[in-house]
Amino acid sequence: MTQSAASETVILIPSLEPDQRLPAYIRKLMEHGFRNAVIVDDGSGEPYQPVFREIESIEGATVLHHSHNKGKGMALKTGYRFIAESMPDVIGVITADADGQHSAGDCVRLAEELKKGRKALYLGSRDFSQKNVPFKSSLGNRATSLLFKLLYGCWLPDTQTGLRAFPRDELNFMIGIEGERFEYEMNVLIACARRHIPMIPIGIETIYENENKGSHYHPVKDSIRIFRVIAGGFIRFMGASLFCFLIDQALAGLLRDWLLPLLGLERGSLMIINLSGWLARLVSAIVNFRINKDLVFRMKGNARNAAWKYALLCLAIITVSNVGVWLLGKIGVAGWLAKILMDFVLYFVSYQVQDKWVFKEIQKE
Repeated sequence: MTQSAASETVILIPSLEPDQRLPAYIRKLMEHGFRNAVIVDDGSGEPYQPVFREIESIEGATVLHHSHNKGKGMALKTGYRFIAESMPDVIGVITADADGQHSAGDCVRLAEELKKGRKALYLGSRDFSQKNVPFKSSLGNRATSLLFKLLYGCWLPDTQTGLRAFPRDELNFMIGIEGERFEYEMNVLIACARRHIPMIPIGIETIYENENKGSHYHPVKDSIRIFRVIAGGFIRFMGASLFCFLIDQALAGLLRDWLLPLLGLERGSLMIINLSGWLARLVSAIVNFRINKDLVFRMKGNARNAAWKYALLCLAIITVSNVGVWLLGKIGVAGWLAKILMDFVLYFVSYQVQDKWVFKEIQKE
């Protein structure tokens, strides 16, 4: 089964300025049963062409070239397009890094998972508790895993792994995901979470050769880019909430103190307070819905179903908040503190529900 699974799968490796370890790695993959490998030279330059020519001499290996460095995301997409057009018989794609972190045996394990035919993204997950893991890698991955769980509801022990596998049918989906450099791989995880595509961690060897000095990952610049990708939607969500809060407060004051009294309603009456509050909330909710749809979650197509889901969510949030405040009050929590706690928790819940249900687009099979 091992050899058959590997032979039906293609290995895709984006590469920038490789050394002699890469040809040796390709040969090792072939020894483990792989028959197809696509290597993308991401603008490495003339000094590195002897390495790529050596790779091209290996049976089953294909090298694609970028004239200049375009980034890991673009290199992966170049490989995906080539595979989609030129390799109709492979059952799936395995992506691996060129810096020696992924063993041939672990690639075979992912090939065996692909052979099962499940629609899923398989993630080779490293054990960051081991002593040989650089502190910057351990800290960065754990922080992104926690943030990803908080915002998207999925716990992934290794969000930055380059060893991934998916069925051939998902090539067009992968090509359509935004991103050009290291942030592309995080965009893939977010896109899969939003479309409820299973992401299955597979334990692999944790290899850091020479403290991972062969990697082109920049700890500060690329970590900031990745965190911005993960939290970008939530930051826009918070901005939309603040904007609509200001609309709500301004409009309520305008209605209460100026517009409604012009209609003959008594200034300061219970009716004018309630009416101004509900009208302002209605307007701010409509604005918030449109901003979330178009700018935060970027849903395309008809908004009718999303509109009634959004209305149901608003009612549910209000109800749960009120019940939660009442229950916390029963155990002695002050009302103001109970309100803050409930609204804080429900704010993150609201984000996930809107992301995964309200503004979820139906994925075409």
